[in-house]
Amino acid sequence: MTSTVPALGTRHSEGSALQAVLLDMDGTLVDTEGFWWEVEVAVFAALGHTLDEAWRHVVVGGPMTRSAGFLIEATGAAVTLAELTVLLNQGFEELVGHTVPLMPGAARLLAELSAHGIPTALVSASHRRIIDRVLASLGPHHFALSVAGDEVARTKPHPDPYLLAASRLGVDPARCAVVEDTATGVAAAEAAGCHVVAVPSVAPIAPAPRRTVVTSLEEVDLPFLHGLVTLPH
Repeated sequence: MTSTVPALGTRHSEGSALQAVLLDMDGTLVDTEGFWWEVEVAVFAALGHTLDEAWRHVVVGGPMTRSAGFLIEATGAAVTLAELTVLLNQGFEELVGHTVPLMPGAARLLAELSAHGIPTALVSASHRRIIDRVLASLGPHHFALSVAGDEVARTKPHPDPYLLAASRLGVDPARCAVVEDTATGVAAAEAAGCHVVAVPSVAPIAPAPRRTVVTSLEEVDLPFLHGLVTLPH
């Protein structure tokens, strides 16, 4: 899309109350949701179990403990949650190698936010070891901070990760725009009181108050985000 951003150095559009942008990682900025399912299928195949494709919608977007726990229970595999977590993280790291594919519009959006000095945080249910690997592809300089799923007591769908990110940035969650791709992530952001842009990756997400649904990050630019968070009249 043609960007209509204000002149460089203009941090806030007139009437906008936007203080920060908080972004999910898997399926939102990087095209890795399919990677996780591929790893889960391979790991359970090695354990002698076949995963039902219908389970993919159950495990997407949430914390690894929830997804792994569900798959252990569903298959009856003889593996502990701790063992499976290690296997999944190792498998994912091997699969992504040194680079991961970015979602359409992700690189442009991150560059735009950086150029205009918008405080930006990466907020993911993935573990720190995975986030640090992916940050190498996204460009760590684009983010003021990142929050990993294994760094909070309760990760998505609880609001804790987004509340922590807002607190560390020193901003009001109600004046943050969050970009997410799953119902789990959307629930976390909305519970934190943020405005949400949903870019569904695996399962549909319906529009709702304070929630805007788009088909691609190509539809999201800085004026769009400013428009979501407006000052009261």
